Amino acid sequence: MRFHFKDDKSGFKIEVINCNNLKKFLGLMFTRKEKANALLFNFKKTTRIKLHSFFVFFPFIAIWLDEKNKIVDLQIVKPFRFSVSSKNKFSKILEIPINKRYEKINKNLIRRF
Repeated sequence: MRFHFKDDKSGFKIEVINCNNLKKFLGLMFTRKEKANALLFNFKKTTRIKLHSFFVFFPFIAIWLDEKNKIVDLQIVKPFRFSVSSKNKFSKILEIPINKRYEKINKNLIRRF
């Protein structure tokens, strides 16, 4: 699925997999770095749940979005982190692996934040 999100200055487009409940639980766990896809987690209401990166063997970018797909927080998540959270409430999370497939968008995101 093609997904559009934005920051204060510009917008981004990325191909993502929209996650069901089971995929929300697994996320990027047990995937290989170069084969990993960007994942989108939608929540029914705004929340502040925490992420972890147990059994994720590569870094990824976590982007927390509001209901209008505007970035409210962004972090580079390293492997085997116990808890990663946003400072703000959010309604979506986008996990983008740091690999060759997403190299261009990752550079643009990191440069801005």
